[in-house]
Order: sequence, then C-alpha cells, then structure tokens
Amino acid sequence: MEWLDRLNQSISYIEDNLAGEIDFEQAAKIACCSSFHFQRMFSYIANVSLAEYIRRRRMTQAAFELQNSDIRVIDLALKYGYDSPTSFSRAFQNVHGVPPSAAKSEGVILKAHPRMTFLISIKGEVEMNYRIEKKEAFRVVGAKRHFDLDVEKNFVQVPKFWGETFQNGMIVEIGQLSNKEPLGVLGISTCMNGKDFDYYIASATDKPKPENMHEYIVPTATWAIFECIGPMPAAIQELQKRIITEWLPTSGYEYADAPDIEVYPEGDTSSLNYKCEVWLPVTKK
Repeated sequence: MEWLDRLNQSISYIEDNLAGEIDFEQAAKIACCSSFHFQRMFSYIANVSLAEYIRRRRMTQAAFELQNSDIRVIDLALKYGYDSPTSFSRAFQNVHGVPPSAAKSEGVILKAHPRMTFLISIKGEVEMNYRIEKKEAFRVVGAKRHFDLDVEKNFVQVPKFWGETFQNGMIVEIGQLSNKEPLGVLGISTCMNGKDFDYYIASATDKPKPENMHEYIVPTATWAIFECIGPMPAAIQELQKRIITEWLPTSGYEYADAPDIEVYPEGDTSSLNYKCEVWLPVTKK
C-alpha cells in the first residue's frame, strides 16, 4: 500500500538520522504531506507524539552504546543533539528510570523501544458517513489561541480553551456571528511551520469583527466531511483517529495543505445523539 510505504520511508529517514538532525519538514515531504499533518497523523496512528518517539529511540540507542563501548556521556549528549550532559542525563533517566552512569552496572534494567513499522489493520466494523465537497475560501471570526504541536497535550489543552470560551461568555458572541456556511461554531486548526499552530473557535460570517476577536480566511479546498455522533470531545477525538487509521489509507485521497475544521451546530454537546462534523482537507493521490 503506497500510503503505508511512504510512512515507513519517513520512519527510515528518522532512523537514519537519530545521531544527527532530524528535519520534520523532510520527514513530512517523504510522506507527501505537510509537517503539521504528518505529526498529527503519526500521533493518531502510533499513540505517541513524533518527538517522544524520537526521544525514546535515541535513548534506546544511547543505552546500547553505553553498555557496549567506552563512550563518554558528554559525547553521547552531543551525538544525539542535546545541549549539555545534564539535559541528556535528564532525558535518559526519563526513559530508562536510571541515570546514564548506572547503565553499565550489571543487572540494571533498561528499556528498549524498537523501531516502529506501520502495519495497519483496517477494521471498518463501524461505518463512517462522509461526503466530498469543494468549498471556496471563506472568512471566520472568533477567538484564537496559539499551541505547540503536541497531539497528546492538545487533546487536553484545546478542550480547555473551549471551556474558557463558554465560561467567559464569548462562545455566545461567536455563535451570534454565524451567518455563512458552514453554520455553527467552528474549531479550526491552522497549519503553520510543523512546530506550532493557531486554533480558532469561530464562525463563518460577513459581519464586522468585534475588537476582542480575530479573523482568518479559510482557503479554497476540497474537504472530506465526516458525520460525528456522540458527546464531545471524546466522540470527535475518536472519529479523527479512525479517519486517519481506517479511511485515509484506502480512500484514494491524501492530506491537503489546509486547516482541519470541526463544525459544531447548536445543541447539547454532552448528548449521546449530538451531531457535528469533521472536515479533512484532501487531494486526489
């Protein structure tokens, strides 16, 4: 499968550069997507962030070298891209539970994190309802927050951002702006440099921008639009994982360089029957 081959080629690039600089943009280029989407896709499939995977692999290799050579900790730190032996030792202990100085001791327990290979089993026992639509560029207005790209943390931080907009009443103001398709309140993850992104809680609108809000132009794109049913945020997080691991590999589409969008119509978001949508930017392979 071409999609899996490209992902595994990206892993090969990462493995070949564990002792050196790993360019996330280059890894994403091999996978034929943006750095933003590559890192999100990796995290959904692997259940660990790309940065954490690289850290674990480097510390695995470092442990092997400590046990099988006379290399110094300071040289290992430089080899694996750490600014100082202190920062390297901290990372080593976080992975192995012991400092590098203990790695040579007989009987010490270390952890080995093997190289990852993607072999996805496409289950598909639960249907996904979707449609493909091309949309012209549209303007949104709302609240904005900047995030580092760490999918595991984002699963906590983004819902917290939503909670704050409810608590301070801004969500009502944003909802009142909605007068263009897609109707409702939108969650928009903008692609930036692969290290961070802006997240908007906004509405599509032609109304003037209030002073306390921001505006953004969603570019013209083709979208795979998926129906999501269930309480937020768990239902939409689970659907996003299924889209990446079940739908995308066999769809004939791949990620396009455009934002990810969630569309939340009015309703009780805690209800088992609440319906919303996930918009995935796609292009034909």
